[in-house]
Amino acid sequence: MSTLPIFIIDAFTTENSFSGNMAAVCPLSVWLENDVLQAIAAENNLSETAFFIQRSETKYDLRWFTPKQEVDLCGHATLASAYVIFNQNSELNEIEFNTRSGPVKAYKKDGTVSIDMPTTSFERVHYVDHLVYEGLRLLPDEFYQSVGKHEASLLAVFSNKQLVAQLQPDFDLLKKIGKMLIVTAPGVQADFVSRMFAPNLGINEDPVTGSAHCFLAPYWANRLGKNTLTAKQLSQRGGDLTCEFNNDRTILSGSCHLYLEGKIFLP
Repeated sequence: MSTLPIFIIDAFTTENSFSGNMAAVCPLSVWLENDVLQAIAAENNLSETAFFIQRSETKYDLRWFTPKQEVDLCGHATLASAYVIFNQNSELNEIEFNTRSGPVKAYKKDGTVSIDMPTTSFERVHYVDHLVYEGLRLLPDEFYQSVGKHEASLLAVFSNKQLVAQLQPDFDLLKKIGKMLIVTAPGVQADFVSRMFAPNLGINEDPVTGSAHCFLAPYWANRLGKNTLTAKQLSQRGGDLTCEFNNDRTILSGSCHLYLEGKIFLP
């Protein structure tokens, strides 16, 4: 029987404990078979499990799995992976991940971790799929879809924070869309708020979604006329982020908390 280390990290936490998005992080020496990686992610039953392999002092290969499938991009599990690596080597301040979405750099400064992610391109859609407004039980004011590599995301914009907070989606209907659905509105204490639903990936509602903010940051930067924004995700756990929109890159910053450290026993 072999063992693997596992860390469970609360990423993009608020000031309170037990907030943010939980990610499992598993350092590996060699890649396991895909079905084993997927089985571990399903067993963890968190929105994402990250696996990484160190290639040099500052370079790592990184992959992400939901309970149902491998994904191209994940923010909170990247933040959590960087947090684990920085904690294991306090002399490191910058690392680079090789991912399915290209290179992603991570930085450590003053107890906060930042990750440099690819910005999501998008276009406005002048009609709303009936599954969206029936699934949300509310018609958005504006509606967008991502384009290019990450074309599986939709963005529904509402007029105020309360509408987003009070949404009670029909996840069976949203699952039929087959895409990640982000909802957003202007914030009060933060520049904007959001929630994210992805029942097609086995995640009815994600607590805090880094990759969604690669879509949200350029939208709100253009709307508000500033490139550095504060964000709050209004899930039950809640989470806080700072987003810096820099054209084709978006830098996401947040705090992490180590919840659990242990071992996985493999047959």
